[in-house]
Amino acid sequence: MVPPTPLSAPGGPASPPAIAMDGLGKKFRLTHDRNWTLKATLLAGHRTRYEEFWALRDVSFDIPHGSTFGIIGGNGSGKSTMLKVLAGILRADEGTAVANGRLSALLELGAGFHPELTGRENIYLNGAILGFTARDIRKRFDDIVSFAELDQFIDEPVRNYSSGMYVRLGFSVAIHVEPEILLVDEVLAVGDLAFQKRCLERFDRLRDEGRTIVVVSHDLDMVGWLCERTAWINRGGLAAIGPSGEVIEAFVEGGEEAGDPVSGAGLLSLGGLGPDDLVRSVDLLDANGQALPSATSGGPVTFRVRYDAARAGETVIVALGLYRADGTHVTSINSGASSAAASSDGPVEVDYHLSALPVQPGTYELSVALHDSTMKKVFERHTHLVRFSVEPGDGDHQTGLVALGGTWQARAGGT
Repeated sequence: MVPPTPLSAPGGPASPPAIAMDGLGKKFRLTHDRNWTLKATLLAGHRTRYEEFWALRDVSFDIPHGSTFGIIGGNGSGKSTMLKVLAGILRADEGTAVANGRLSALLELGAGFHPELTGRENIYLNGAILGFTARDIRKRFDDIVSFAELDQFIDEPVRNYSSGMYVRLGFSVAIHVEPEILLVDEVLAVGDLAFQKRCLERFDRLRDEGRTIVVVSHDLDMVGWLCERTAWINRGGLAAIGPSGEVIEAFVEGGEEAGDPVSGAGLLSLGGLGPDDLVRSVDLLDANGQALPSATSGGPVTFRVRYDAARAGETVIVALGLYRADGTHVTSINSGASSAAASSDGPVEVDYHLSALPVQPGTYELSVALHDSTMKKVFERHTHLVRFSVEPGDGDHQTGLVALGGTWQARAGGT
């Protein structure tokens, strides 16, 4: 665990905090045996071997009432586990985590929804789980549907909903049950920009009403803008806590401590790579194969993924997913048949070259997955593994998501 970085001292609230964590620890069992059938288990003749993995250990801090609080950290650092303990989904193995007030949580896409029930039925079901009567939900029903913009689809089974519709309905239910404490875990990244704007406006309103909001997100810009204070969770421990600007700066400067560094001069590791991962490195390169500090909009760039082919044992297809820092999905692509010639008993490097990077300036995140040749089996997936910046290029000013490139030509006296 990284020792907490001393930042600005928090103020001492006169009343009990909205959330209090004292020595919080949560462990899981990592199984080493793979006896998938009863026969295999009996033939093995021994108990399943496992080791204990502490997702959280000795985490202590308070969140005062009425604050908007951010939680940041790399993939696998323990952020989501912490919220699940707070929400009562998981039970702490050490210490305590106490929420003082009515709590509503939006922790993952579709959580709490029954796919065979309609949107209307799921609203009443979620309301009942949160302790509301049918009369209470009827009073709020029209507002819930209106905010989610699902008037036409409210009587459709939610299994037919898109991911965006899921999020809109879940968020709308969560904020309309008048929570004193609202937990939100990254799900807003699925919504479109218009919906995200409405959510942020509602956050402002909830904050003005004195509600407590806890946000887990990889979008550092949003956390910095929305949250007064932030905690950085690293390898299950509290690395830093304080004003958001200071904590985010500490995270950016020391973000690679979340795991083994992901190579590349311009790449910030959000999750790190472990010794047992097939993916060994991800690089951002220029046309000469040199590591780049950042990419340039409209300029040449190569993404290089290096993986351990010997441990994979068969042909691997490399898939890349490109996202903006606000969660907007830009594109996904895979190496396909081009990987077939790269079978090896050692490391393999797969390059994806772009003669002109077609995205606008900004901050981007790259996800990496390794599949078998049929694309039906996933050897390994690293979501939002690294972050890099794209700087403005030469040429005319453009706005939007993509940089179209191209040239302009004007002629006098066209016929």
